[in-house]
Order: sequence, then C-alpha cells, then structure tokens
Amino acid sequence: MSPATEKLTRLIAAEDRFDHSHAELRETQLEALNERFQERKDRIKLLGHRAREAGTTEIRSREDMVPLLFPHSVYKSYPESFLIEDKWGLLGKWLGAVSPYPISPIETSDVTGIDDWIARLQAKGHYVSCSSGTTGKSAMLLASDKDMDWSRKDTVGVFAWGSGVRPARDRRMVGLAPIAAVPKNLVIGQAQQEAFGDPAKERFRLPIPPITVGSLTKMVVLQKKIADGTARPEELADFEQTSKARQATLDQAMLAGAEALIKYRDEKLYISGLWNALYQVAKIVRGMGYSAKDFHPDNCIYVGGGLKRAQLPPDYQEFVHETFNIPANRNFQNYSMQELNSGMPKCQRGDRYHVPPWIVPFILDSDGGAMLSHETGEIEGRAAFYDLSLDGRWGGIITGDKISLDFSPCACGCKGPSVRNNIVRYADIQGDDKIGCAGTVDAYVRGLS
Repeated sequence: MSPATEKLTRLIAAEDRFDHSHAELRETQLEALNERFQERKDRIKLLGHRAREAGTTEIRSREDMVPLLFPHSVYKSYPESFLIEDKWGLLGKWLGAVSPYPISPIETSDVTGIDDWIARLQAKGHYVSCSSGTTGKSAMLLASDKDMDWSRKDTVGVFAWGSGVRPARDRRMVGLAPIAAVPKNLVIGQAQQEAFGDPAKERFRLPIPPITVGSLTKMVVLQKKIADGTARPEELADFEQTSKARQATLDQAMLAGAEALIKYRDEKLYISGLWNALYQVAKIVRGMGYSAKDFHPDNCIYVGGGLKRAQLPPDYQEFVHETFNIPANRNFQNYSMQELNSGMPKCQRGDRYHVPPWIVPFILDSDGGAMLSHETGEIEGRAAFYDLSLDGRWGGIITGDKISLDFSPCACGCKGPSVRNNIVRYADIQGDDKIGCAGTVDAYVRGLS
C-alpha cells in the first residue's frame, strides 16, 4: 500500500478517526487518490479507458477524479443473457473488465448454477457479492482477501463507535432479517458475533433458508421474463407457488423471532435486522403483551439498509425502540452500500453520518457529471465516494443517493466531514436515476465480454 493511502487507512483503529477536518485531510487524500490511480490505471480496463477519454494522466485535484468515478450501474452492466443462458465464461470475462487482478480461469462446463460459479471463483481468491436487486438487476461486486479482512475490522469499529457498545462478548445475538449469503455479509456477521456475542449463548437467526446469489438472480431473471412476456406458464405457476410458500415461511419466522425475544428478554441483547422485519416482530411482541418494561435496560440495535421500499408508519423507529427497550445511546445506524467497503456510523448527538478519513466524499450535480466545489459548510447533491480501503475493485463510485455533506464540525464535536440524516434516492424523488456517463460506461464494459 502506498504511503498516503496507508497513512489514512491505518486510522481504522484510532479513537479520533472522525476528528480530522477536511482541511487536515485534503492534501493527504489527494495524494492517496493519485497513488491509487497510478497503481490501477493499467490494471483495470474500464479505468484505463475512462482515463484516456478524459486525458487524465495524474490526479492534481478532486475534480480530476470525477470522470474516473464509476456509476453504480457499471456493476450491473453484464448482459442478462449470460445469466439466462448460463454463459459463465463470458460472465467471468465481463468481471475482468472491472477487476484489478486477472480473473483466474475456471472450469465452467459442469457449473450447476451461479452459486457454484461464485464458489469456484472464491476458491481462486475472487469474492463476488451481489446487491439485493430491489430496483432490477443485481450488481456483482468483486472483492479480495484483503477486502474481507478489512470488513472484519471496520464493522466492529463502526458499531462500537456509533453505539458506544464495547466488544466485550457479553450479549445474546438476535438476528431478525433473512441472511443474504454473500461473502461480505457472512464476514460481517461472523465478526460481529465474535466481538459482541457471548460465546456461551447461541445466536438466534430467523428459521428461514439463507438468501443465496442464485436465488436473487433467479428472481431477477424471472421478473425480466414476466416484464417482456417470455415467461412460460409453468414458470409463472412455480413463481406463484414459491412466493406463497416463502410468505408462509416468513410469517412463521416472524412469530419465532418474537417468541425468541420474549424468551431472552432478561438478557442483554444485540438485535439486528432491517426496519420492516424489526417492525413486524415488534408488533407481534406487543400483541403478546410485552414492551420496553419487560426487556433488559442495556439492549442495543443494529439496523442495516433502509426501508427497501417497505411502507411503514411514520413512528416505526420509535415503535421498535420502545418495544425492545433500546436506549437512545444504543441505537446504531450506518450509512454505507455494497459498492463501498467501509461504513459511516451515525453519531448520537449530531444525528449525522461520519465519513472516515479513508473515504473521500464528492458532491456532484444531479447527472453525476460535474463536482459541486466547496471547502466549507454544507452542500447538497449526488453522492460519490472514493474508498481507499478497497483492493479487489476500483474504489470510486457515483451513487444513486442525494445527500447533504458538511465540512463543518458536528454537534458531537468531531471535526471530520459528515452527512445529514436526510438521504434520499434519486430514483424515488424523480422516478428514474439518470447518471450522464452511465450509458457509455456500461456499453464499454459489455463490449469487452
């Protein structure tokens, strides 16, 4: 790792890592961005292409980095026919366009499905995670062994900082969300268990099968077929039957989750999940006659992801916290995404998400084509980030989020940049999400496969 990059990433264990101002970080971050660019420009095909188009040979300012940030859609740019027709060799070639490491050849003639293909890649040191695909095709994101090691450290650090819970291994872990069995999620779950979970107490998980990449992509492919009218009658019937069975299983799992929480109510709990599942379980617990007064006073909660378009009442967060007796200082929330390798934990006093020194934030215009320059105060626009901790893929990403970034000190006392707790998705506020460079970037990556 290069000197400036190492200087920033080694702050992962520093207690004051969010207390470095933008002015303090600016020059080191710029130097680190150039280090990463020089290291990767000849190793990542898409990056080299973008650099040649922009005429960029060196990063002298943050503006120089903007044309080199990848739209989030690039990780969904593979032709759907590769999945539908099991073209694993071509899918591997597509991955090679966004990888800094050569994708090792694997035998594909006997691959039984995408989960098998991913397992074979993992055996070669290429970890592929997929997004949930809530807005369509799933993103496929490469990571390396170094990225897995980083995630183990980062997830424990951000939770401890944001919740005030020390990794004392003294809590019953209760997971109230279906497990997406992708490498990053599995590593994070294991690290949280080892740091905060009481080894003498078995972790509770919802009694439902884990969500595999194969099950995610199968659903995406079928939705595509339904949309374009090519789904066969037997596929539609199977879809209806599977959907009903999954809903029945999920309903039973919610009940099991509520019963487990009631059973362990006297213990110090670490509750995790998505808001929709947390709210549904809380309703069942209330219906059984239990509420905050019945639970341990030092419970904590880890909420991952947003609402995922679930329709919940305005007071859903308060309802969950009051049901499980979650103190205000034990309520952890984190701003991140699969495309990044690090989290931005929310502080208690300022209600803001704090950007660590190894993540370089950018605020772009709504099309993602130009940076809105500023050095002080708060500015609103499209979020983009460069995560210097990433090893297995390029760290620069243009997101689908509209955020307010502030370089002023937070009310919690930290001087580093922070994000206001008013994040929205452009797709939700304007019905679509148009990033100016996305079409040409996606076409280039597809063309290499």
